[in-house]
Amino acid sequence: MGGGDTAMEEATFLTKFAEKVTIVHRRQELRASKAMQTRARQNPKIAWLFDSVIDKIHGGPGQGVTGATVRNLKTGATSEVACGGIFMAIGHTPNTAVFEGQLEKDEHGYLLVHDGTSATSVPGALAMSRRLSRMAVESVEPAASAARAIAITASYVSRTNDFW
Repeated sequence: MGGGDTAMEEATFLTKFAEKVTIVHRRQELRASKAMQTRARQNPKIAWLFDSVIDKIHGGPGQGVTGATVRNLKTGATSEVACGGIFMAIGHTPNTAVFEGQLEKDEHGYLLVHDGTSATSVPGALAMSRRLSRMAVESVEPAASAARAIAITASYVSRTNDFW
């Protein structure tokens, strides 16, 4: 989920482990650099859902992520997308309302992560953020958070063989 450089880079990386990676983005235009867009668009394992948002993540404790309800913002149509994991590259300001009641959040609306990792309250749903606590953080924090999420994703896929 996302349309910036991080989302393109991580989607491309995840194709090493998954048969298919779907990028869900709320607009038709991506914010990623042209080079990152080209790289992602040329990858046959990447599918695209533009003008769309995730309304609900399906699954839960003991079963992990099983899919998502995706809504097209232009038509209002919803569809069910089966998947075994969701990677959220949501940027500077938490756009986490879609996860209300599904994933634990802190008092500022950021997704809570556990045990110093990017693991959320639902197995297979990983988070990264510019702020994982109330303290201000250096600009290196998003990169460190993304690296943690990638490592946990790789470990999760290796253990469960369950991803998209």
